[in-house]
Amino acid sequence: MKIGGLEKLSLIDYPGELSAVVFTIGCTFRCPFCYNPMLVLSGSDRSGDTLPRGEEIDKDHTRLNEDDLFLFLSRRQNKLDAVVITGGEPTMHQDLPEFIRKIKKLGYKIKLDTNGTNPAMLKKIISANLIDYLAMDIKAAPADYPRATGVKFDFEKIKQSVKIIMASNLPYEFRTTCVPGFIDADGIAKIGELIKGADKWYLQNFKSDAELIDNNLRGKSGFTAAEMETFASIGRKYVKKCEVRG
Repeated sequence: MKIGGLEKLSLIDYPGELSAVVFTIGCTFRCPFCYNPMLVLSGSDRSGDTLPRGEEIDKDHTRLNEDDLFLFLSRRQNKLDAVVITGGEPTMHQDLPEFIRKIKKLGYKIKLDTNGTNPAMLKKIISANLIDYLAMDIKAAPADYPRATGVKFDFEKIKQSVKIIMASNLPYEFRTTCVPGFIDADGIAKIGELIKGADKWYLQNFKSDAELIDNNLRGKSGFTAAEMETFASIGRKYVKKCEVRG
């Protein structure tokens, strides 16, 4: 597995659990507003020697290898409950199932963050009982996906992933980062139709104080609190729970 970084302790990334967060390198999208360009671009355009947040285990090596990671996880058994695998996009890596198996052998629960572009991998790891919690990002209304993701691809894969996740019998959530110019009230309603009947949908306001894929967005304002709450009220018409997440 190409590992770009590690957050040694998170109280928020896996609901109700103390977790470590593992960042994989590479992504199938090029979202202009992405907060982790060093991970996204490392898979093709960069060397991959930069950590996004958290700490490197070995201070002499900023790029993390699996041996370092599993040494850390073995030492945190009975102190941490879970491991969150995020990116980048973890499902683009063919060794993801084996990587998860190795973590689960240490007794950890697994949460996977995904953009939904690889429904076949999602189905594979769910069928193998390798996942305990799923989170999928919904980037925009279906018609706006090419502009919001920076790539052209088969949107049917997003629809398939939504169906797989909702039928998985696992705890899950959908998430949307609300970026002015990429989403509006009508877009929220269209996403709501896509995930209608879902358990949880969290809306996150855009923050522009970090390096982004498109740094022309740096310093741009997000939505007001009132606008975000309006979006959430629209979302509640479609899903069981829709909240603004800070």
